[in-house]
Amino acid sequence: MSNKELEMLRDRIDELNLEILEKINERANLVQKIAQTKVTHGAHRYDPVRERKMLDDILAKNDGPFDNATIAHLFKQIFKAGLQLQQEDDSKALLVSRKKKPEDTIVDIRGTKIGDGAPKFVFGPCSVESYEQVAKVAESVKAKGLTLLRGGAFKPRTSPYDFQGLGVEGLKILKRVADEYDLRVISEIVSPQHIEEALDYIDVIQIGARNMQNFELLKAAGSVKKPILLKRGLAATIEEFINAAEYIISQGNDQIILCERGIRTYERATRNTLDISAVPILKQETHLPVFVDVTHSTGRKDLLLPCAKAALAIGADGVMAEVHPDPAVALSDSAQQMDIPQFDEFYKSILESPYVRA
Repeated sequence: MSNKELEMLRDRIDELNLEILEKINERANLVQKIAQTKVTHGAHRYDPVRERKMLDDILAKNDGPFDNATIAHLFKQIFKAGLQLQQEDDSKALLVSRKKKPEDTIVDIRGTKIGDGAPKFVFGPCSVESYEQVAKVAESVKAKGLTLLRGGAFKPRTSPYDFQGLGVEGLKILKRVADEYDLRVISEIVSPQHIEEALDYIDVIQIGARNMQNFELLKAAGSVKKPILLKRGLAATIEEFINAAEYIISQGNDQIILCERGIRTYERATRNTLDISAVPILKQETHLPVFVDVTHSTGRKDLLLPCAKAALAIGADGVMAEVHPDPAVALSDSAQQMDIPQFDEFYKSILESPYVRA
């Protein structure tokens, strides 16, 4: 073969490369259009039956020189790339996505700004048990110059025989204490029918880990003009967590705080495993502020302080922890709640952290 013939073959390969590129991109554009149509009609984007049929048709027409295994591998990569392209489109389309809104969302809780660059803190008892109990914690919270108080009135528990909370009566106690100490209240709501009633008593609706994928509750929370604190599910992926927030924002409410509270793994040294890496991922992927609940993630008072410092160091917008006047007699999670002196020491150490801005 002469050099001229070799160059002609190489030129033809260059032409084919560009033709293949053009066809791959043309195919990708069609894949995106099909995906958008499927979304409109509520159909699943990925269709393995359709993919298998396409591959069988291709292999049936293969006459070499590549064998079927090689052709199957090449086209599976093309199919995979198309699916990844759809997933990227999904990410860009999400209302909670940083790609949709580059700037940070700041959640305003009656003047307390979450996500403004200064870390905020939420403290309070696991469960509301009495006015006196909540008031003692509120007094300590207020003395520290803090504004956010947590307390459980509705308590979804693993065992049906455990304390389930005082319900609306607990919300009334929280409201009374909050008014007396000029605090903002965060409390969990577990059922859509309680949303409207809760609006009169609390400033932030918490949706707990066990309800992260209670889609009717998410939609109900999204339909009201009240900030939402959404906790990550016990075994939820970050993608599932983000999509749960999307349910809320899709109803018109963008005042959402994401809360990493540990996930269930095989490790038993802690109550859950704190996924500290979730904080920067959520900050990169979404425009929403991110809290870390150090109490539920660790279940150990000796780990609250280092985990809180780690959360702030890695970029969390705030930390949540539980405080009880007398944890030994608490009706729920007694072992993991700080008493008032422990709370004082905890917060003093937090203020000494280089990651807390005065």
